Amino acid sequence: MSGKGAPEASAVDAAGLRVVVVAGQWHDTITDGLIAGARRTLDASGASWQLVRVPGAFELAVAAKAALEAGADAVVALGVIIRGGTPHFEYVSAAATDGLTRVALDTGRPVGFGVLTLDDEQQGLDRAGLPGSKEDKGAEAADAALRTALLLRQLRG
Repeated sequence: MSGKGAPEASAVDAAGLRVVVVAGQWHDTITDGLIAGARRTLDASGASWQLVRVPGAFELAVAAKAALEAGADAVVALGVIIRGGTPHFEYVSAAATDGLTRVALDTGRPVGFGVLTLDDEQQGLDRAGLPGSKEDKGAEAADAALRTALLLRQLRG
């Protein structure tokens, strides 16, 4: 697991921030766990937020950009890409990662990255924040988006 060395996360006060969670529709058990983790973190922070579903990981970037251009302070991008027997995994993973990075840089607003790139379904179940999971990547992505939005507000203040 990659969670070793992760910082301790304490609750953050993000009242007044507007966040959009953009989530893919593939692998619903894992994705629903990611959304639930993001929801817990966002609710605890006091930020206002909404959920938008997109067909898959490839569509995350365009929806994230639209949300930020419409006034969101941050986006939490959640998706699941599981390796198969073709190069499709590499293409979709690279496009989602590069696209979300570009959105953050082009808009100057944070995109919490909660896109799981997995070899198999069990890796996703272990990271989805479900009962028995070892990690909660949805919560981590939401926390990162909130903290970065607050930092940017302070830097620009």
